[in-house]
Amino acid sequence: MSPQILYEAQGALATLTLNRPQARNALSDEMIEGLIEGLDRAEAAAEVRCVLLKANGPAFCAGGDLKQMRDQEGMFAGDSAALRGRYVRGLQRLPRRFALFDKPVLAVIEGPAIGAGLDLACMCDIRFATPSATFGSTFVRVGLVPGDGGAYLLARAIGFPHALELMLTGRVIEVEEAARLGLVHKVDEDAAAAARVHAGLIINNAPLAVQLTKRGAYRSWDTELETALELAATFQGIAQRTEDHAEAVSALLERRDPDFSGR
Repeated sequence: MSPQILYEAQGALATLTLNRPQARNALSDEMIEGLIEGLDRAEAAAEVRCVLLKANGPAFCAGGDLKQMRDQEGMFAGDSAALRGRYVRGLQRLPRRFALFDKPVLAVIEGPAIGAGLDLACMCDIRFATPSATFGSTFVRVGLVPGDGGAYLLARAIGFPHALELMLTGRVIEVEEAARLGLVHKVDEDAAAAARVHAGLIINNAPLAVQLTKRGAYRSWDTELETALELAATFQGIAQRTEDHAEAVSALLERRDPDFSGR
């Protein structure tokens, strides 16, 4: 894997760490490849049931690399047509990969999550932050738009009116406001520890049921009721004939903890 993304697995929990602290973890082509590779690796590992995404250094992610923007290098090279292609084949691969990743992903945000960094946090399912965390959809302040799908991602996280206001003003908000908006689920001095505790709650549940619930929730939130009900019936038909469902029912009746196998 890329040294800009660190991968570690301990039992059922895998951790992906943004590791470009000298650039405040600004996204690079190498980081994008590393994140996708890390998600692929976690998906392929049957024992992994939950993923933590965190960062080394004082910032979670500063978004795009301003020096590369200025010099029109890397992912920012080329004319308008070339740039469009670079976004489609490069940065936009991240939201697509996260959208197809069925295992829960918890973000640990320490310091700023700005621009594409905020959008990366929004690609995760649950967000934990330290009191020093800040958030901003600041694209308009540098004459840009959220090219990674941030308009969709932020609106899904906090609702359209709040997302639109943040995107149009480009203002940076403190963690207290982020929590009020529902962007952050918990604020803690040790956000990583809080996230690991929460991951444990998820890991204790039947793995396939967790994955189907996540998939069903995302597929249902912007669709009509009949489609959501049809999807729910299909997923329930799968879940209710798994070994884990039978084990959970037996454990409840026998007043013991279940031993889930993922089958």
